[in-house]
Amino acid sequence: MADPKILETFPNPAPQRDFLIEHTHHEFTSLCPMTGHPDFANITVRYVADKTCVELKSLKLYFHAYRNEGIFFEAATNQICDDLGAALQPRSLVIVADWKARGGFSSRVTAEWIQPSD
Repeated sequence: MADPKILETFPNPAPQRDFLIEHTHHEFTSLCPMTGHPDFANITVRYVADKTCVELKSLKLYFHAYRNEGIFFEAATNQICDDLGAALQPRSLVIVADWKARGGFSSRVTAEWIQPSD
């Protein structure tokens, strides 16, 4: 599994304002745990930062760590959401994974991070 410690952050340059940050990774790859065939997706990260933002090279390396992982679409999307939520503690975060068609199906999985209550 991808190690969330890969994710690096930097201080939000405008913490006084809510502004939407959106990053799309067009080369996400994992493996189907049933067949071992590769699965491909566009992963879009949408968030409103609080104190920190994610550094893009670390996000790329984090995504690349999934390349040899046997993981279902739903599990990958939710794991990414949980890991980024924990690393960033954002005001809001949504992960949209658009999985490429295979076997006649394309799939979109959307996960929203909710700040854990104390």
